[in-house]
Amino acid sequence: MKNTLKENRDFRRLYARGRCASSDCLVVYALRNKYGEGRLGITVGAKLGSAVQRNRVKRLIREIYRLHKHELRPNIDLVVVARHRAVTAPYAQMERAFLRCIGQLGLNLTKEGNVL
Repeated sequence: MKNTLKENRDFRRLYARGRCASSDCLVVYALRNKYGEGRLGITVGAKLGSAVQRNRVKRLIREIYRLHKHELRPNIDLVVVARHRAVTAPYAQMERAFLRCIGQLGLNLTKEGNVL
């Protein structure tokens, strides 16, 4: 099973039925899935800047997700929507924003592997 969301219907399903949390540079939507693993979708609108800037934001979000995937509950679809501040935000700020949103949604695990 692939671990990325690419279909428009998947994004619409998360926007309509998923829970969301926001920070200064990101909005995260989350919803359980039935595929046995977490999946990630990223939305970076054309209004945020050039293709170079948008691709940088997507690379940062993918790397943050990759590094923290083991801390997240399994079977969760995530859609991360970049806000305008994400274009100029350093990596550390993006990581804090992502983790804050995940914490607000209650998707992180404790160190023992128990759900918070």
